[in-house]
Amino acid sequence: MKPLLLAMILGVHAMAQAPSVDFEKQKAEILDRYRTLIQINTSSPPGNETKAVEYIRKVLEADGIPTQTFALDPNRANIVARLKGNGSKRPLLILAHTDVVPVQREKWPVDPFGAILKDGYVWGRGSTDDKPILTSVLMTMLLLKRTGAVLDRDVIFLAESGEEADPAGVGINFMVGQHFKEIEAEFAITEGGGATIENGRVTAVTIGTAEKLPARVRLVANGTSGHGSVPRLDNALVHLGGAVQKVGTWETPMRLNDTTRSYFEKLAQMSPPEKAAQYNGLLRSATAQAADRYLAANEPRRYSMLHTSVVPTILKAGVGPNVIPSEAEATLDIRAVPGEDLPAFFEEMKRVIGDPAVKIVPIPMTRPASPASGLDTEVYKALERAAKRMYPQATVLPTMSTGASDMAQLRAKGIPSYGIGPAATEVDSTNYGAHSDVERLRESSLYQLVEFTWNAVADVSVHR
Repeated sequence: MKPLLLAMILGVHAMAQAPSVDFEKQKAEILDRYRTLIQINTSSPPGNETKAVEYIRKVLEADGIPTQTFALDPNRANIVARLKGNGSKRPLLILAHTDVVPVQREKWPVDPFGAILKDGYVWGRGSTDDKPILTSVLMTMLLLKRTGAVLDRDVIFLAESGEEADPAGVGINFMVGQHFKEIEAEFAITEGGGATIENGRVTAVTIGTAEKLPARVRLVANGTSGHGSVPRLDNALVHLGGAVQKVGTWETPMRLNDTTRSYFEKLAQMSPPEKAAQYNGLLRSATAQAADRYLAANEPRRYSMLHTSVVPTILKAGVGPNVIPSEAEATLDIRAVPGEDLPAFFEEMKRVIGDPAVKIVPIPMTRPASPASGLDTEVYKALERAAKRMYPQATVLPTMSTGASDMAQLRAKGIPSYGIGPAATEVDSTNYGAHSDVERLRESSLYQLVEFTWNAVADVSVHR
C-alpha cells in the first residue's frame, strides 16, 4: 500500500475515534463545579433555581456554548444549550434538575450548603439528588466542546427547575408544554439509576428504564355528627377505619414487564443461592405467589416494583374528643405500574372496600402515564457498554423506579429515557441518600459518574 494512501486511511481512522479525555486531569474542575452547585441553595420551596441557571450559563458561555433561558417564574428558570451535530442521527437530550428538597439544619453535622469535604465524602443537600447528575451532564457538554468532537447528532443540555415540587409547572411541564421543540430528542439520559458498592467494589449498575405513576386518591366517609357519648352506626371514622384497613392490606396482582423480568433474572444470577431461588421463583407460575410474599415480608422495595401499591399516608377527622365528626378522610399514595388501567383499578378498590359510605375521590395527577423505555435501543446498549468498561465485574440491571421523575413527561412524548446515578454503598443509600436527613456522596463516585456519562454520550453521539 502506498504511504500516502496508508496515511490517509490512518488519518480517517483517527478522526473517527471518540476524543480521549484524561479524567485524572479533570478532577479539580469536576469537584469545583459540583461543590459550587451544592453551595447554591435551591431548596424547593421556594426553589430560586435561577441562581443555579446564572452560574451554569456563565460556565457554558465561557467555553463558547450558546444558551437559552426559559422561565414561567423569573426566580425558577430553566436553561438549554445545544451542540450541533451533522444531523445523521436525531438529537440526544441530557438533563438534570437544579432544585433540592428542604433541610432541617439541626440534623446536619455540617453546613448543608457548605459542600464540605470530610472523610472522603462531599456533604450537602443535593449531593446525591441531583447535583452529581447536573455536574456530569454539564462536564460532558464542556468536554464535547473542548475536544472538538465531531457529532452525528445534536446533544442538548437541559437544567430544569421544580422537579422536587412543581405545583405551578415551572420545570419539565413548562418545557414540554411550551418549548418542546427546544428539547425534542430521540433519547434522553438523566437521573434514575445508580451503582452498588460492596466490599469496596461496584457489583451492580442499575439503569432506570421505567417508573410507577403516582395516582393518589382520597377516601371520604360521611356520617351524622353528634356527641361522643352516643354511639352511631354511621360514624364516619368507623367506616373510614374499616376501609383503610382493607386497602392497606390489599394484595394487588403481581405484574412483570420487560424491565422487571430482566431485573430479577439478572439479580438472581448475582445473588447467593437462597435469594436467587426467590428471585427465580417470581418468574415461574408455580412458585410466584410464595416468592412474591417473601419480597413483601423481606424486600418491600422490590415487592413494590411488581405491584400497583396502595399506602395510606394521611388521616383527617374530628375537632374534639367528645365530638363525632360528620366527615373523615384518608389520603392513599397509589403508585401504578406501567400499563395499569386506573379506572378499572379504582372499581376493584371499591369492591375491596365494600362500603357505600366510603367514596373514592381521585386527586389530580401531575405526571402523565408513560411507557417503559426499551432494553434494545442504541442508548441502553451504550449505557451497558459504559458500565462494563468501567466495572467489568458488575452486573448491569434495568430497573423500574417505585418513585417518580421527570422522565415520565419525556417518555409520554415518545422520548425513550434512561436513568443513571452515582455509586454508593447500601448504608450510604439508606442513611445518606436522596431526601435523607443528611446527604453525602463519595468523592470518588462523583468522578466515576462523570466518566461514565461521558463514555455513554460519546458512544452514541460522536462520529466514528
